[in-house]
Amino acid sequence: MKISVKDVEHVALLSRLELSEEDKTKYTKSLNDILDYMELLNKIDTSEVEPTAHVLPLKNVFREDKLKECLPKEKTLANAPEAENGCFKVPKIM
Repeated sequence: MKISVKDVEHVALLSRLELSEEDKTKYTKSLNDILDYMELLNKIDTSEVEPTAHVLPLKNVFREDKLKECLPKEKTLANAPEAENGCFKVPKIM
């Protein structure tokens, strides 16, 4: 599938971009080069390759949850812009 200058103009219009004729030509060529490379990659046999989400065998490492002493309510609310009845006061959102 090849991209034409008309396709680039359409995407530029949707993106609200003003492109010069030189830019349109440049982006058309660049996008077509990308598509040509993708075609090349699609020809590679990957039937023996196991699907992965990451190239390294990483997994999440979580720390154990431990109960700790909480800050006193007064200290917690000390830097709050506004507090009311021992709680943070925030603007009403509707």
